[in-house]
Amino acid sequence: MHRREVLSTMVALAAGAAGTSPLSQADVVHQDMPWQPGAANAPQPPPSFRLQYLTETEFDAVGAIADRLIPADALSIGGREAGCATFIDRQLAGNFGQAVALYRLGPFYKGTPQQGTQEEHTPAQRYRIGLAALAAYCQKALGKPFAALDAVAQDKILTAMDGGTLALGPVDSKMLFELVLQNVREGFLADPIYGGNKAMASWKMLGFPGARYDFRPWMDKKGQKLAIAPTSMIDNDL
Repeated sequence: MHRREVLSTMVALAAGAAGTSPLSQADVVHQDMPWQPGAANAPQPPPSFRLQYLTETEFDAVGAIADRLIPADALSIGGREAGCATFIDRQLAGNFGQAVALYRLGPFYKGTPQQGTQEEHTPAQRYRIGLAALAAYCQKALGKPFAALDAVAQDKILTAMDGGTLALGPVDSKMLFELVLQNVREGFLADPIYGGNKAMASWKMLGFPGARYDFRPWMDKKGQKLAIAPTSMIDNDL
């Protein structure tokens, strides 16, 4: 068959299929959306707390780090109470921890700061190796695990990691610090369904309304203090 005949046949088949298919049962929606609040199947958190990737020792260390990065004050709870370590544990057990969205076939070279992390290990592996190196350093230098140190000693270690001056063997202490800092921030600000931001503490502190569907009642109140209660993707406060 010639190209013109092939195309003509395809058009005829498509037209026949369209003529015999039933009409869709589409509705035209006017004004309000056709659903009621609470009627949908909202996503639910895991039924009960249990560690999914971190060990108890690793979990305690991450919680202690989170508490020094985001200490409790008059405005809000700290990183540990907010559940940042739980958030990180769940992320490391999932796609983020396994680096499923990253190219990881190598070769790996040390890049410039502008190029981001050039790393053969997944985030989950970086946590495991890095926390082990941190634990070994604390035990050798101070005789205690990181979580058992006082706030002054913890801050000194984290400051050295931030500056890249803490010797953690094969682990780049600055890269480890930046990874944990990023994840603690995410856990403190993310929707509570992911394990952190307990009872939407950070949203309440910032005045962020959260995952609220409809803002029409406030659209004409420009310049006014709205005090909108935040809403999570789950109904209960975690």
